[in-house]
Order: sequence, then C-alpha cells, then structure tokens
Amino acid sequence: MGLKKLGLVVERDFRMFIQYKFMLVMRGIWFVSQVALFGLVVNRMVQESAAAVGINYFNYYVAGVTIITLYSTAMFIGYDIFEEAEHGVFEYLLTLPVSRRELVLGRSIGGGLRSFIYVGPLLVVVLFILGVSNPLYLLIALASMFLFAFGVSGMSITLAVAMKSGDKYDILIGVLDALIVRLSTTMYPTVYMQRATPAFATIANFNPLTYVADMFRWGTGVEGALKFSPFTAVLALFIFFFAFTFVGVVFYERRLEGGSWQ
Repeated sequence: MGLKKLGLVVERDFRMFIQYKFMLVMRGIWFVSQVALFGLVVNRMVQESAAAVGINYFNYYVAGVTIITLYSTAMFIGYDIFEEAEHGVFEYLLTLPVSRRELVLGRSIGGGLRSFIYVGPLLVVVLFILGVSNPLYLLIALASMFLFAFGVSGMSITLAVAMKSGDKYDILIGVLDALIVRLSTTMYPTVYMQRATPAFATIANFNPLTYVADMFRWGTGVEGALKFSPFTAVLALFIFFFAFTFVGVVFYERRLEGGSWQ
C-alpha cells in the first residue's frame, strides 16, 4: 500500500472539509456558547451538589464539550460520501490511480484526522482553562482521542454506505447524537446517572464517549482517578477504532466494487 497515495486521499478529504466554512463557523460558535454560557450557568446551579462529590462541574463540562465536538466533526465524513454519490463523484473516484483499499482506508484516516485538526485550536483554549497536571497523562489522553476520532470516522462511513438515503442517514445521526452523547459521561457524571436511572449509568460504562471523555479529564487533571485503568480505556478505544475502521473499509470497498452508489 503506497503511503503517498494514502496521503493524497487524506489531503483530498481535508480540502473538502475546509470548504464547509459555514458549518465550521457554526460548530465553533456552538462550542463557545456551550462553554461561555451553558457551562457557567449550569455550574452555578449545581455547584454545591457537584462540590459535595468532589467535582468542579464547569471544568467537567468543558472537557465533555470538547469530546462532543470531536465526535460530531468526525461523523461529518458520512455526509461527504452522500454528496459525492449524488453528484456522480463515485464513478470519478474509480478512475483514479489509487487502489480501492487505499481509497477507503485513506478516507477513514482523513475523516478522523481532519476532525482532530479542527478541534486543535479549541483544544488549546480548553487546556488553558483546565490546565495540565501531568504531561505524560495528557499525551496518553490525546492518543486516546486520536483512536476515538478515527473510530467515529469509520462508524460514519459504515452507516453511510449501509444506507441508500441521505435523509435517513441524517435522521439516524440525529438519533445517535441524542442517545450516544447523553448516555455517556460527556455531560453528566456517573454518580448522578446512578442516582437517577441506574440502567443509564450501566450503558454509559460501555460507551466509547465515556472512555475518551474520562481519559481527557484524567489527562488534564480534572479527575484525579479513573473508574477504570488507562490501559482498559485505551484498549476499549483501540477495539472501537479497529472494528469500525475494518467494517467501514469492507462496506465501502464493496460499494465501490459495484461501480455505483445504487
């Protein structure tokens, strides 16, 4: 497999991504509003109860919003695939001097990498707010975020090629956002979920967003101790990344083999 050709596919996806200027600006505005408005307001509301269990909710929420932003931007690769299908780009891709395997794998890597690059400037702001207690822990957390972003990209590709309707895909993504994000520790500590609905807390313990969000908090020092070992978290995220990257490659490659989206 040629690394140069793989790099060209990744570069192409990144160039496509930066064309969505309106979407990127709106994502940035959403992030700022969540941190500067919602985070501060809710923190004032739950400050005493959060302090009782040893949590600074504002810092907790800021870290979670960073992971949500990473997740949502990595999922956007699926929309690219549908747009290409509608404009007949599928057939053009088949004429390129790039193997189908290189094309599919490059798209999966590109989807995750471009989301991480987009979150980069936001991440600098977040690290300024949260601080860094242990640089080594932060590096491990960032590696976990890389795995997560690539895994989400593969999941997006898998869902996109498994469906024939862009509208259905859009609805499915909305449902997934409502379920996957909220049934995780990105916004709510497990201790509160356990008190409200224990079943939700159980589901959150197996959610990839929980692993990566808690790892990021651990890496910045927001949480002094993880509920699971860093090795367990990294292993779970690696399995998530490998599984969806492999499935996405297989599904997308088979669709390309057919020579058409239909």
